[in-house]
Amino acid sequence: MKPIIQKEIKTALAALEEPTLLLPSTLDIDYARDKSHGDFSSNIALILAKSLKKQPLQLAKKIIANIDCSKATSIIERVEVAGPGFINFFLKKTAWYQIINQILNEKERFGTSEIEKSESVLLELVSANPTGPLHVGHGRGAAYGDSLVRILRAVGYQVHAEYYVNDAGRQMDILTTSVWLRYLEAFGELIVFPCNAYKGAYIREIVERIFLHYGKQFYKPASQVFQGVPPDEPEGGDKEIYIDTLILKAKMLLGDGYQKIFYASLKDILEDIKDDLIGFRVNFDDWFSENSLFKTGFVDKTIERLIASGHTYKASGALWFKSSEFGDDKDRVLIRENGQATYFAADAAYRLSILEDRGFKKIVNILGADHHGYVARIRAVIQALGYSSDSLTALLVQFAILYRGEEKIQMSTRSGEFITLRELRDEVGNDAARFFYVLRRAEQHMDFDLELAKKQSNANPVYYVQYAYARICSVLRQLKARQLNWDKALGMASVEQLKEEQELDLLILLNRYPEILKQAADYHEPHTLAHYLRDLAQAFHAYYNLHVFLAEAGDLRNARLNLIIAIQQVIKNGLNLLGVETLEVM
Repeated sequence: MKPIIQKEIKTALAALEEPTLLLPSTLDIDYARDKSHGDFSSNIALILAKSLKKQPLQLAKKIIANIDCSKATSIIERVEVAGPGFINFFLKKTAWYQIINQILNEKERFGTSEIEKSESVLLELVSANPTGPLHVGHGRGAAYGDSLVRILRAVGYQVHAEYYVNDAGRQMDILTTSVWLRYLEAFGELIVFPCNAYKGAYIREIVERIFLHYGKQFYKPASQVFQGVPPDEPEGGDKEIYIDTLILKAKMLLGDGYQKIFYASLKDILEDIKDDLIGFRVNFDDWFSENSLFKTGFVDKTIERLIASGHTYKASGALWFKSSEFGDDKDRVLIRENGQATYFAADAAYRLSILEDRGFKKIVNILGADHHGYVARIRAVIQALGYSSDSLTALLVQFAILYRGEEKIQMSTRSGEFITLRELRDEVGNDAARFFYVLRRAEQHMDFDLELAKKQSNANPVYYVQYAYARICSVLRQLKARQLNWDKALGMASVEQLKEEQELDLLILLNRYPEILKQAADYHEPHTLAHYLRDLAQAFHAYYNLHVFLAEAGDLRNARLNLIIAIQQVIKNGLNLLGVETLEVM
């Protein structure tokens, strides 16, 4: 509806023959909040009044004088000027009816488009370090990111969903050393476990599988392992130096065995992550290995390019990137004093590989909120490598705080005291988890109430939406039980029978779906779709409670069946984009 009204306004403005008229890039059309003010409203007269040196009210009256509502093809019943110069549009009721036929014909394609067909986007999501199972914090990024992938594809973007596997660097060394120390414990060695090691129960499970495959191959006495190692934090030492020293000892004592433990641990955890995400209905086109950037020389290539472009310098034995020249708060190290590349160097190479090697036009990164300081340096290096900073869109996802009723659940990732995503899915189900995760803006904190997510009541938003779909399925089963038929053609011929207030409210909501979908894609906000579905369900439940669908009169019955089947289709389409299933019986 909005594009039609925008076209009418543009035509009316063109008829004014104002030589200084300069239209804004977009003509904003808003839904009227009060039904007495019509269906839509525009403030175009207030926007243009100053440049045209006219009073807004006077200009608004001139604009509506050029809008012909008497045309047979016009969907506008009348236009009025209100307040200081707002233009209110009242649509003919018949204008809203057309949407039913469109939905019934297009089915799962309704609301989709090819507006952004030429845009190729690499969307990186989750990308949790493969140092342990996914927890509930990762779950929010997964649900948000996967919903965004689906929504962007629905409006035509060519989206490549990717998990960046951080399988190189210090955290993987800490994991490998943690596994090895637990392995030694299994042989009776007394180990005072490092403060900075990974302590979760999953470490022992990895050890069991390593033992089954390798036996005692990696055994070393604890006295040899800890000989010459500085004190840990509880003994007055530095926990970072302590774990780094143990990593070096592990590499020295194990030789090739260190890599065997490394890859066995990586494989075990990565397989668990993949299985968990598939179960959560989150799918990827690729799992990109950070380590591959080193093996193929792409990290070296990226650093050489930055050096050649004059964006680096040496200081204190390290190679630095002039990140501050591009808006970052400080410069960043690319190569440490010991000659090792930093995480940042690999991250820079990864972005170059996406934009140059693989030819994507845009990168969308779903990041945890604790990475907010990371965005500026990545934008900086993208510019230094010759690409626009606009090539990167960074979307920050806040952590989800779990509650069981009034009780907050405490979590610590390194100590292993956390609720895994799999545990959450087992307790509340995939549907509730995914819907709850996307109910709020990603950058907002969210409280996840486990008890509410399990409730089968109207207080639970996902249940409320799914119940609307199930109720429509129930009506269709009753139709069959009473040996009645659904006649779509008769329903469309009798569409003007739909004149109850609840029916008109539903028609307006159905018309809004394509716009809501486009808005969710443009602003990267799946929560707008979740809220829309809740509003649609609420309007349907009100309709269900007040009116009989299987009316005696065939024309009214089929008109109402057309309407509720259209509602059913839109609920199904919307929930599918959020990764939530529809249920026929509840």
